[in-house]
Amino acid sequence: MIKQIPSKEIQNFVKENPKSVLLDVRTKEEWDQIGKPDGDKIGIKTYFLSSQFQGRIINENFEKEFEDLKIDKSCEVLVMCGSGNRSQRAAELLTEKGFKCSNVSDGFRGDGEEKIGWKNNNLPTK
Repeated sequence: MIKQIPSKEIQNFVKENPKSVLLDVRTKEEWDQIGKPDGDKIGIKTYFLSSQFQGRIINENFEKEFEDLKIDKSCEVLVMCGSGNRSQRAAELLTEKGFKCSNVSDGFRGDGEEKIGWKNNNLPTK
């Protein structure tokens, strides 16, 4: 079971879990058009690796590209996408590979309803 962490709890989570990293699995287009989280400003190293490309084409090299990031397995990986769905799937995949992962349940932008999102919680962006 993947732990769900709403973005509003991330700053406290990072303080309590300093060996955490943030992995944003959105597309380059989303990063360019909507923005990127600036995890450095809250003390979490941030990585950007698309789990799929524009048009919902799956990144078949995702696992290999993730391995190339050389993230230590002792780190907790907080996985984030736009609203929490793609990141859930990516967290499940990485958990199968032996990583401890949590899903940022409301993602970067939220869903416009119940899920607020990183950006709307006024967390730092680039």
